[in-house]
Amino acid sequence: MSGTARIPSTGQDWPSEIFAVLENYGVRQAAFVPDGGHASLITRIQQTGKIRAITLTTEEEGVALAAGAWIGGERSVLLMQSSGVGNCVNMLSLIRICRIPFLTIVAMRGEWGEVNPWQVPMGSTTQDVFELMDIRVLRADAPPEVESVMKAAAAMVFDGGTPTALLLSQRLIGAKTF
Repeated sequence: MSGTARIPSTGQDWPSEIFAVLENYGVRQAAFVPDGGHASLITRIQQTGKIRAITLTTEEEGVALAAGAWIGGERSVLLMQSSGVGNCVNMLSLIRICRIPFLTIVAMRGEWGEVNPWQVPMGSTTQDVFELMDIRVLRADAPPEVESVMKAAAAMVFDGGTPTALLLSQRLIGAKTF
């Protein structure tokens, strides 16, 4: 078996739908630690040049980057894997205390079809962690719902000022096979 993700054959290009919503909401910065679950979206961001792609060494840098973007008058998104949420817990207090409109899209691990037991603890508590930090959570489990859930998340953040995490289920993105 290869170590690549098994992406369900859906006939829908949901990463492009996410990109279109980000573009429509004027997002100008996308921060990420390279990740297979976000690979198509990251490639789209890098190829178009419409949203600045910023590679991080750790996910918590993305929380600080989002705060700085907002203070500087730009909109941003943080793309990360569920295991990276654990790295951000302390930094999420910045979002909470300063009431920063924050959008993150999380590729889930530790769920459907997971073969790496190290991914399960954070994957099973990701939603709880966000909710404890007053970040609202929306979830997409199937390709047909990605666009509407993404639109709702962007509206909550950029129109309503509510920090929001969009969780992309492992069933949606595909389970890794290594």
